[in-house]
Amino acid sequence: MVERGLTTILRRAVIGLSLIVGAMLLAGCLLISGEQTTISVQGSAANILTTFVSAEGSDEYRVPALPANTEVQAIVIVAVETGDVQIDLLQPDGSVSFVLAGRPGAQVTRSGPLRSDDQGQIRYRITARGARNGEIQIFLLPGSTE
Repeated sequence: MVERGLTTILRRAVIGLSLIVGAMLLAGCLLISGEQTTISVQGSAANILTTFVSAEGSDEYRVPALPANTEVQAIVIVAVETGDVQIDLLQPDGSVSFVLAGRPGAQVTRSGPLRSDDQGQIRYRITARGARNGEIQIFLLPGSTE
């Protein structure tokens, strides 16, 4: 009897732990449908455009868009019909350069400095909650960020 009770407790603990681990894994995942991304690069300038039908969650992107270690001025535009979308532009060391949060039914713009890493990649994180019919555009323009 004690053995069966202990087995039940262990089984419930394993199931509970599995649910917690699964939730933690999904927390770092962006589920996005109807996504279309285009990247245009010309010298030290780039344009990244992502449109989507719906999005939920969070994920980090690395996009090879610039020459290595290039300082640029980033202009970000976010628009979403419903829900919330936030984009964090990240420096090569992982620190946040700047954040832009979209508002339902409005287009929001912000600019700030950004630097590509040793491979010419830029990093950004998208976080979405109940987002529908959205667009994120990132312009990377050469020049001093000081």
